[in-house]
Amino acid sequence: MSEKKYKPECKLIGEDGKIFNLLSIASVTLKQNGMEEESKEMYNHVYASGSYEEALMIIGDYVSIC
Repeated sequence: MSEKKYKPECKLIGEDGKIFNLLSIASVTLKQNGMEEESKEMYNHVYASGSYEEALMIIGDYVSIC
């Protein structure tokens, strides 16, 4: 049985869709939930991504987008 990772809710729908804005909002959400290391990890993965869509998927791996 795989362990499900906790993903805090993050309001991204309706926000400015620029990836750096969305990344910043998601990062703040993670930090507010005591997930500083996950925030750094997410940033690194997003910066290494090859497209906007891939970056959004990575953000969605760390937060529950609402």
